[in-house]
Amino acid sequence: MIKSARAWMEERTGLESGIHHFLNEDIPASSGWHQVFGSIALFLFMVQAFTGIMLAMNYASTTSEAHSSLRYILTELTAGRLMRGLHHWGASMMICVVVLHMLQVFLWGAYKKPREATWMLGVVLLLLTLGFGLTGYLLPWDNRAYWGTVVTTQIAAKAPVMGPYILALLGSQDGQIGAVTFARFYGAHVLILPAVTALLLFLHVYLVRLHGVAPAPVETAPPIKFYPRQVFKDTVAIFATFAVLFALAVAVRVPLGKLADPTDVSFIPRPEWYFLFLFEVLKYFEGPLEIVGSMVLPGIAVLLLFLTPFIDRRKAIRLRQRTGAIGVLLLAVIGWGGLTAAALSSTPHRDAWKGFSAEEMAAVGNFRRADCWKCHASSPGESRPGPNLADIAVLRDRDWLVKHFKDASGEAGRSMREIQWKQLASFLPKLDDDNVSSLHAIPQNLVAGALVYQQNNCGACHFINGVGMKTGPPLNGVAKRWDRKWMEEHFVDPETKSPGTIMPAYKFSPSDMTSILDYMMYLTD
Repeated sequence: MIKSARAWMEERTGLESGIHHFLNEDIPASSGWHQVFGSIALFLFMVQAFTGIMLAMNYASTTSEAHSSLRYILTELTAGRLMRGLHHWGASMMICVVVLHMLQVFLWGAYKKPREATWMLGVVLLLLTLGFGLTGYLLPWDNRAYWGTVVTTQIAAKAPVMGPYILALLGSQDGQIGAVTFARFYGAHVLILPAVTALLLFLHVYLVRLHGVAPAPVETAPPIKFYPRQVFKDTVAIFATFAVLFALAVAVRVPLGKLADPTDVSFIPRPEWYFLFLFEVLKYFEGPLEIVGSMVLPGIAVLLLFLTPFIDRRKAIRLRQRTGAIGVLLLAVIGWGGLTAAALSSTPHRDAWKGFSAEEMAAVGNFRRADCWKCHASSPGESRPGPNLADIAVLRDRDWLVKHFKDASGEAGRSMREIQWKQLASFLPKLDDDNVSSLHAIPQNLVAGALVYQQNNCGACHFINGVGMKTGPPLNGVAKRWDRKWMEEHFVDPETKSPGTIMPAYKFSPSDMTSILDYMMYLTD
C-alpha cells in the first residue's frame, strides 16, 4: 500500500523525485559551516510568517483597538507573550542573519560571474527585511512606536522632489500619522512585503540552484552531495538558532508601552537597534545638510552594494588574499558599531512614572498604604498569592475594583477613604509594561508628597504633568524658579512671598512639609 501511494503521488506531483533531486545535487567539497546562513534566514522567515499569523488572528488592526488587543495577547491569550517574543526577537535575528549571509558572500567573492543577479536579489531581500522592521514597528501603537514612526515620516518628507508624494503614499499629513498611516503600514507588513519576499526568496533559491554553490578559487577535491553532510550542518545551525530564539522569547520580556499619545511631546523617540546608526548619522548633518545623512549617504551605500559585482570583476582568489574586501568589511563594521554605540550611550533613560500626575502618584501611595503589595507582585515572574500585575491587564470596572479593595484589604486599608479607593481603581487599569514598576520603584518620599498634595486639593489651582487647574502657577520646574526655603516660607505665609495671592496658609506637620517640598523639588519641566 505504501509503495502504491508513493507511486500515485510521484506520478501526479513528481514530489519524491523533486526531493531526491534537491538533496542529491552536487556541491563543492569546500562547502561547510560558513554557508549555513542562507538556510537559517529562510527558516527565520518561516518562523516570522507563522508567528505573524498567530498574532494576526487575535490582533485588531485599528488605531482604537490595536494597543488593547496586543495587551490582550500578552496578558490573556495562552502563549501570547511567547508568540510575540518569538516574532519580535525573530525579526532582529533575521536581520542579523541576512547581514551575516551577505557578509559571507562578500568575503568569499561569491557574487562574481555568473552570480551577479543572485547577489542583487540578496540586496533587495535585505531591504525588504528592513522594511518588515520599519512597518512592524508602528503596529503596537504605543508611544515608542508612534513617535518613532513620526520621525521616520518626517525624514521621508525631506526627500527632494518626491517628499510630498512619499508622505501621501504613507498616508501622513505634515509628518503626522493617524489611522490611514497605520492601515497602510499594517497592509504593507502583512500583505505586500510577505508576498514580495516569498516570491524573491523563490527566485533567489532558484538562482542558487541554477548556478550552484560558489566553489573555492582552487577547488581540487571532487564534488559532494548536498545530502547528508551539508544538510546535517544546516539542520544543526537551524536548531541552534531556534534554541537561542526560544530562550530570548522566554527570558527577555518585550515591553508594551502606554497607548500612543500624540500630545506627549516630551517623549524622546528612538528607533530599533538596527536603525540606531542612521539616527546617529543625522546628528552630524543638521539643517540643510540633513538630507545628506538621511538620503544621500544611505542611497550611495545601497547603490554600492548593488554594483559590487560590477565594481569587483577580478578573478576569484582565496579568502586570505582578499585583503581589500576584508578591509572594507572591517571599516563598515567599525563604522556601524561605533555609530550604534554612540546612539545607545546618548539615549536618555526616562522612568515612565516621572510623567505621572499627582493623582497617579497618590494612587501608588494608596496601593502601598493598603498593603496590596503583600498579595500582588509588580515584577515579571515574581510569585505572590494574588495575580502579578506585571503579567495581567486590569480589566475590571471601577465599582468592582473599589468593592474588591474594601473586601480584600485588611487592617491597613480600613482607614482609607472612598476617594482614595477610587483613585487606585482609576489608576490600576492604566498599568503597562513601562509603568508597572512604579508600584515599587517610586521613592516613598515622593509618593508621600503627592499624597499631601492630593489631600490638600492643590490641583484645584495648580497644574502638574498635564493635570489640574491653571488658577495658580504651573508647578512643573518650580525648583528652577524658587529654592526649597522660599517654598517652605510660602506654604507657611503665602502673603509675604506673593502679595495679593488667594492661596491659604498651610500648617503642615514637619514630616508632611518635608514630603511636599521633596515632591515640589522633584517636578521637572
